[in-house]
Amino acid sequence: MNKFMRLADLEAQMNLQEKAGGPFGSVIVNKAGEVVGKGHNHVLANNDPTAHGEVMAIRDAGANLGTFDLSGCTLYTNAYPCPMCYGAIIWANLDAIYYGNDLADAAMIGFRDQPIYDFFHGKATDMKVPTLSQLDHAETIKTFEAYLAGQHDHY
Repeated sequence: MNKFMRLADLEAQMNLQEKAGGPFGSVIVNKAGEVVGKGHNHVLANNDPTAHGEVMAIRDAGANLGTFDLSGCTLYTNAYPCPMCYGAIIWANLDAIYYGNDLADAAMIGFRDQPIYDFFHGKATDMKVPTLSQLDHAETIKTFEAYLAGQHDHY
């Protein structure tokens, strides 16, 4: 077994005892082969639906490296990233993702990633999806215009 995937799986195994969340764990490795971030699912412990293993590892790596830009780093995760995590991985600029279990494996243990992917790809799904409506654009655009006029770092 790849040593980094083993570490990701060990992170996931922590929740077999801790029960902080689902059995999901991740590590982030820099170009030098050093683990710079790690995390496992804390959805239940933190009452936070975004506290997935990948997100926890990204948060840890960002704190450890002092940056939001994880370019040059690789993520090892014991399961195919859910759509939210995949988005976070893209925002973090990670170079590559290696995963152990696939979407069918996650479904087998009761997780619902596939319907979310189906929704994003325009496929019919019976998944509950909140409505999305624009409101008060004339007022909220003023903050964006002020941001554009100022000197701000973009990410």
